[in-house]
Amino acid sequence: MRAMQLRVAAPVAERPLHLGDVPVPEPGEREVLVRVSVCGVCRTDLHVVEGELPDPVLPLIPGHQVVGRVERNGPGCERFQTGDRVGIAWLRHTCQRCEHCRSGQENLCTGSRYTGYHADGGYAEYAAVHEDFAYGIPDCFDDAEAAPLLCAGIIGYRALRRAAVPAGGRLALYGFGSSAHVVIQLAKHRGSEVYVATRGAGHRALAAELGAAWTGDAYDLPPVSVDGAIIFAPVGALVPVALRAVGPGGTVVSAGIHMSAIPEMPYDECVFHEKVLTSVEANTRQDGAELLAEAAEIPIRPRVTTFSLEEANEALVQLKQDGFDGTGVLAVG
Repeated sequence: MRAMQLRVAAPVAERPLHLGDVPVPEPGEREVLVRVSVCGVCRTDLHVVEGELPDPVLPLIPGHQVVGRVERNGPGCERFQTGDRVGIAWLRHTCQRCEHCRSGQENLCTGSRYTGYHADGGYAEYAAVHEDFAYGIPDCFDDAEAAPLLCAGIIGYRALRRAAVPAGGRLALYGFGSSAHVVIQLAKHRGSEVYVATRGAGHRALAAELGAAWTGDAYDLPPVSVDGAIIFAPVGALVPVALRAVGPGGTVVSAGIHMSAIPEMPYDECVFHEKVLTSVEANTRQDGAELLAEAAEIPIRPRVTTFSLEEANEALVQLKQDGFDGTGVLAVG
């Protein structure tokens, strides 16, 4: 099969992914083999490719927002039939025995494994995953629309929940890439006012089009105090900015898997008044199922820019440079 493979982590400007022919994965016990239709391009892919996340399994096929059809079932599979449309997301394995797994926090499992990091992902014509970690895709989404929901959507959904914005409350978003452009649609559907601070006129224009009450530059403060804020940009310097934006009792959520260092900040402005700073680590499968159900109800309409599989390096370069709005999606098959 054709695949874009990472052999050595390097800056995306060096085009480190190599197109080649590799064997089609053989589905193991209770695994499904998926013929890939599309795969979303995520900022986490960027962190993996450039070596900002430690110890990826190399050589590696990146990609964890995979939509395709079941080609073949491994032994013992029961959930899906050949031809069913399914999604493969970031979380692909948990131990299901530890305290976190037993308490509904499988995203914190120390034995967790991830698609496109610990195992090959969707920058290829085929991918395999355990059937318990695959998702059925609602019919209201085409393949390209569904892809961003499998990470940008799921992580945004969990971040929005942790931001604890009350019904009809005010939410600030810092950075307006793939995840934020899904979250604003969720938040607006729930009756929230949304304030967006982000670099790039194109991102601000999309935020306004999707119903933002205000848009500003990356470090601007909203004109009003907000109840919660989510930081999607991997920039630690935004943490004190967001903490200043929330009112007493407000919550700031760092939604990225990687962030630069957080600078020193004054206690009275940023932490006092029982403000909360928290993070998001991966997701549970329940998060994914709930997000897909709510996204179908709204329905959410992700904005996508399509690239061919062979253009995966270019897609990552443009992602790093904020070269497109919404989500980049590789059209594979």
